[in-house]
Amino acid sequence: MGGDPFILVVKTLGSLYLFVVMLRLLLQLSRADFYNPISQAIVKATSPILLPLRKVIPPIGRLDTASVVLALAVQFAMVFLILMIAGFNATPAHYVIYTIAGLFYNLLQLYFWAVIITVILSWIAPHADHPGAMIVRQICEPLYRACHKVLPSLGGLDLSPIFIFLAITILQNLIRPYVI
Repeated sequence: MGGDPFILVVKTLGSLYLFVVMLRLLLQLSRADFYNPISQAIVKATSPILLPLRKVIPPIGRLDTASVVLALAVQFAMVFLILMIAGFNATPAHYVIYTIAGLFYNLLQLYFWAVIITVILSWIAPHADHPGAMIVRQICEPLYRACHKVLPSLGGLDLSPIFIFLAITILQNLIRPYVI
């Protein structure tokens, strides 16, 4: 399935837009700075579809359910197109499983790279005020906060990225068989 150029195009374009939609959701959940220029670009890229969805799908507390529905729709469209191009005859259960697993896998990938970026930034530019650095730190802060509740403080040494990487890797290995 992976050798078809059409599948590569669908995966690449779909994953890029899914990445932007998930970033918007994570920015809202982590209460990131929406005046950041990168946040503004993400809002502009997702608003044409999200604004009409929000009129139909109300938020649940802090959770923007319209963003979740859009992310699921983008992932479902990717799964549908990939299976159609590959000629795989799937049942509705396959579509549901591949969509949810793929969305969760991509979310874990996003967090994986975000944590790597925060680790590198902590070494080379610990107090950087670049808009990209600020957003990555704001997205990862809830993960770090949750880890710090469980892990004891070791002074200036923060081991939480190691445990976050471990958790992400374990979860990805569990769901990888269900990802297209």
